[in-house]
Amino acid sequence: MSGGVAQRVADWLDGAGGAISGPSVVLTWQASMIPPLLAVLLGVAVRLAAGTARLARAERDRVRREHPGEPEDPARTRAIAHARAMAALTDRAPLVLTVLAAAALVLGGVALAGALVSGRSPDGAAGGTAAVVQIAAGISQGLGSWLVGLGFLLFVTWGRRAYKDRGARRTVGILWDVGTFWPRAAHPFAPPCYAERAVPDLTWRMATWTEATGGRLVLSGHSQGSVLAAAAAWQLTPATRARIALLTYGSPLERLYGRWFPAHFGPAALAGLHRDMACWHNLYRRTDPIGGPVRLPADGQPLVDRPPLRDPLTYGRTPEHPLPTPILGHSCYRSDPAFAQVRADLLTRLHTELPAPRGESAT
Repeated sequence: MSGGVAQRVADWLDGAGGAISGPSVVLTWQASMIPPLLAVLLGVAVRLAAGTARLARAERDRVRREHPGEPEDPARTRAIAHARAMAALTDRAPLVLTVLAAAALVLGGVALAGALVSGRSPDGAAGGTAAVVQIAAGISQGLGSWLVGLGFLLFVTWGRRAYKDRGARRTVGILWDVGTFWPRAAHPFAPPCYAERAVPDLTWRMATWTEATGGRLVLSGHSQGSVLAAAAAWQLTPATRARIALLTYGSPLERLYGRWFPAHFGPAALAGLHRDMACWHNLYRRTDPIGGPVRLPADGQPLVDRPPLRDPLTYGRTPEHPLPTPILGHSCYRSDPAFAQVRADLLTRLHTELPAPRGESAT
């Protein structure tokens, strides 16, 4: 699309004397590569669907083993297993993008070479070859031209859906949060970076509060908030950091940021944060498609990752939960009783390892 716009703008600036009779050969070849690329995408999607179905079947057995003695509800078991299998798709994203990027690179090279060598469109270059090749070239060229326009319409439609559909808006919001987290120096055409304001403000607030009160606090962050919390903890002085515990939940620190930005959130960086933040726990669920464990060794300290939270909280009905509890996935971590328990544990560890706050006697 950008190539077509550039061509038409150049045609308009050149005036009537240099009118272009049709799309350039390179753009025609590039459009012809869209159907093969979509075929690769379809193959990847089919394989992912098959793998997800196999994982869901395996998860059904695990769900049954996790709830021994309870009357089995096949629909409930399938729903839990399906949620876990779908959440695991996040871990396959690097492989999927690698395959698609490699396919796009190869097909882009084929398009460029075909345009330079033949100097003609794909159907013209296929003249004189086998009938199958000619038919395939014609179909790919025609279908690719239509797909360019369809892609533009889908792009506009997806933008409109972001205003009306909550799921689409949430997906766009996740991409927006990640994209605007990094300073503009990393991508100067991006929107303003909120982390450049949020992280220093949070760091200043924690430093001034602990200095003024001599107290201790638990810094908790959910999802993208856990990334901001970790970034703020890195900026604290050792004296201030010693009075602060870190509680992350539904955190993409390792699962997303550690894999896509290893220089800043890779194993070495997170291990360094663990050494600096002795009091740190991480909560996650197997049904969460975004958050996950941080996978850090103990190194003589309590493990950062707590056992995965149960989701749903109960399999069947109980006196405390007369209605079936929902599968929460990435949301409502603080409603889990384990959240309050872990938070209290962190405060207790801070209390035993630090002097008492000002105005209180040590116990």
